[in-house]
Amino acid sequence: MAILLSGDKIYRALQEHLDNLPDGFSPAKDGKDIQLLKKLFSLEEAELAINLSLTKEDAETIASKINLPKKMVEQRLESMAKKGLIFSTEIEGRMFYQAAPWVIGIYEFQVNRLDDEFLENMYDYYKQRIDVPRSETIPQLRTIPINQSIDTKLDVLPYEKVDEIINAHTKFGVAPCICRTKEKMLGRGCDAPIETCLLFGDFADFYARTGRGRLIEKAEVKKLLEEANKANLVLNPTNSRFVSAICCCCGDCCGILRGLQSEPKPAEAVASSFIVQYDPETCLGCGICVNRCQMQAITIDEPRVNVNSDRCIGCGLCVSTCPVNALSLVRKPESLLKEIPQTFYDTWVKISQDQSKQKSEL
Repeated sequence: MAILLSGDKIYRALQEHLDNLPDGFSPAKDGKDIQLLKKLFSLEEAELAINLSLTKEDAETIASKINLPKKMVEQRLESMAKKGLIFSTEIEGRMFYQAAPWVIGIYEFQVNRLDDEFLENMYDYYKQRIDVPRSETIPQLRTIPINQSIDTKLDVLPYEKVDEIINAHTKFGVAPCICRTKEKMLGRGCDAPIETCLLFGDFADFYARTGRGRLIEKAEVKKLLEEANKANLVLNPTNSRFVSAICCCCGDCCGILRGLQSEPKPAEAVASSFIVQYDPETCLGCGICVNRCQMQAITIDEPRVNVNSDRCIGCGLCVSTCPVNALSLVRKPESLLKEIPQTFYDTWVKISQDQSKQKSEL
């Protein structure tokens, strides 16, 4: 490939390109952002990545844009997809390629390529990352309740029920949790199961085809969800009505939950349709719910528990094990609900548009 830029200029252009994708990739002091990108991308890969967008394109279209032979571009795109640097989809027997955000995307796609050098580069990057203001937009993930916590009288939409989400798909996959995998490598973390990232449709195919996950049957998906419930894991699907993946998250390792834990009022920060309702007169004070809650929303206040609804993210973990039904989920007012696009691709586009609007107004 003809290199149009030289040296670090290509990687700086890649950093700026990634920064325009959902949730960005901020620059860092002392070139730590460039150091991290160099760990992942060769010069040729970096320049090719700059020419991709969120729109799916085949190799022929991409090759014509950059005036290079189709076969060369196709081989490089396939290699980049296998490395988790871009996303690829098979449509009617043809491969299409698109840019992947840093998160959710490139970082998570490194689950099968983690090593000490990458983790050190990551640590250095986040330590030196410059805090760039981001526009108010929708999140990439949302929280849904586990099935056992949903009362039959509760008004629940299909994309808010995990069983309905599963039934909307015919292809399923599973991959290791990037958060718990990383923490285990660092000698930290918890004992929750590792292989818990559930994938559907194109995402399941991509993970299996590129060697970072495996295809499974619907029955195993349901079994994994049962295990997630037992391990006190919160269900965080993509923020879309047609879900691409569900993360099963713990408060010890998960970046999303740890971020919510630091919020003074997680209930306002999270994308969730539900919140806990508590009947203190019924409560026995057994404390089972205290250990289940990942947000420290429930504490022992003998002879009962105390529930801080400002910290509730509506996961339902406390509800499903309450022996006397002192806890239940209720629907949040419409004014507190966040937008849920139709597909995860639509979510990415919406976030990018919000970010672009902010930049144009500066």
